[in-house]
Amino acid sequence: MAGEETFSASDFEMLAAQAYDEFVITEVIRPAAVLPESAAREVLVEMALRDVNTGGQWRARPGDWHRYDRPWPSVDDQGGAQLLGSMQVAYGTPTKYEITIYRATITSAGTQQGWTVESLCNEALGLGGLTLSSCPRADLLPPPRPFHF
Repeated sequence: MAGEETFSASDFEMLAAQAYDEFVITEVIRPAAVLPESAAREVLVEMALRDVNTGGQWRARPGDWHRYDRPWPSVDDQGGAQLLGSMQVAYGTPTKYEITIYRATITSAGTQQGWTVESLCNEALGLGGLTLSSCPRADLLPPPRPFHF
């Protein structure tokens, strides 16, 4: 139906994990990191080549990128693979071919293995030749003025 949101199993898993305090670190990236078109294309291609279903450790979908400690045994079975961290992203913003990274989360398993928000972002952005510190940032505009009649 129009106006209804759909949620994936991953969305519910993340909500449940946050409710039970399984995530140790969540950081909003301010200002948001913006992957330029060429870097965005490189990152998406490299993540596809490193997908958990093809022997890699990434699972990239529009909206979120997940980093696991090992590949999945099959498409529908993550086996014993542990989620180390995730990044929330928006495709096609601020322009059609750019990707905005606005939040990163490190799980307790990721923290135990030494992952940080910066190291997670750097691994992903490194696929496009960038780091979190070298990645262009979104322009922060002041909020709109209140509307008065």
